Parts: sequence; C-alpha cells; structure tokens
Amino acid sequence: METLNFAIANWSQILARGWEHISLVGVAVSIAILTGVPIGILITQSRVAADRVLYGAAIIMTIPSIAFFGLLIPVLSPIGQGIGYLPAVIALIFYSQLPIIRNTYTAIMNIDPALREAARGMGMTAFQRLREVELPVALPVIINGVRNAVVLNIAIATIATYIGAGGLGVFISRGISQTDPRQLITGAIAVSVLAILADLGLLLLQRRLTPVGLRQS
Repeated sequence: METLNFAIANWSQILARGWEHISLVGVAVSIAILTGVPIGILITQSRVAADRVLYGAAIIMTIPSIAFFGLLIPVLSPIGQGIGYLPAVIALIFYSQLPIIRNTYTAIMNIDPALREAARGMGMTAFQRLREVELPVALPVIINGVRNAVVLNIAIATIATYIGAGGLGVFISRGISQTDPRQLITGAIAVSVLAILADLGLLLLQRRLTPVGLRQS
C-alpha cells in the first residue's frame, strides 16, 4: 500500500522519467537499425566477414554495462560529454547491434533459393530482388531482432542513471541509496511494464508485417 501511495503521489515524475527512458532506448535502437540492418545484409556476401562481425558484436555483449559506461567517460570527456545522455545512447547502440545484425543476416540467408531464382527469371537486378523479395520476407525476423534489442536496452538503460542519463533507473538507484523500498519497487515495476508493453507492441507489428503466406495458423 505504501508503494502504491508513493507511485500515485509521484505519478508525474514517473511519467517524466519514463519518457527519458523511452527517449534513450528509442534513439539508440533507431540508430542501431540504420546501421545494423545494412551490416547484416552486407555480411551475407561473405561467410568470413559474417563470422568476424557477429563474433565482434557478441564480444560487446559480454562487457558489463556499467563498465562500458565507464569506458566512455574518458573518451567523451574532451568534448564535455563524459556523462549523461550521449554516452548512454552510444552504449545502447552498441548493445543493440548483435540481435539486429544476427537476425538480419539469418533472415536473408534462410530465404528460399527458389524465390531468388524466380526474381532473377523476372529480370530483377540484385537491388530489386533485395527490395522487392528478400527484405519483405525477412522483415518479420528482423523485427524480432529489434524486439530483442529494445527489451534488452530497456533493462540496460536502467543502469545509465549512474552516469546521469536519467530514466526510470533513478527510482531504483535512490531506493538503494536511501534504503527506500517504495522507490525501488516503483522503479522495478515501471521498467518491467515498459519492457512488456514495448515487446507486445513490436510483436503486433511483427505479425502485421508478416506476409500472409508465411503466417502460422
């Protein structure tokens, strides 16, 4: 009951921090899509390049988020951005790469060769095949990678509060430092609800964009 009363009394602050959280994740994942999808498409041309890129992205995923934020402080300090919004977004962009690149690569590689041959038989160029045939078929799998990146980054962005990036993690950090379970629980529930809503929203988008012939009954 105390936690509920705290949440009601601080509802406007929860919404403000929630918007900060959405901003961090939204900007980072948007940039990651613009970089990760083209990379995923390009590496389909070379198995060696694919192995190296995916391995490098996997290594980034093993770096603890608080350590990654710390590594960015001396890098960005010369331009006065060692802490705050910018390093948080940069770190989240890197953490988004693996699921987006991997799913794009996997989706393109698993397209039925018969579809490509049919497209060639119609006289399509490589770019036309990519745009008209391969990407529409691969899109649901790519969006699934985006879903994974969004949910992952919602969790990681919680840690970004320790470098002054704001977000819902503020409630969790304050709850820990002030030994206040009301703030801790409020922050944890808010992050969980945000992750669930984002995942469900992207799941609906994924199903909507799945070609009718590929939908499971």
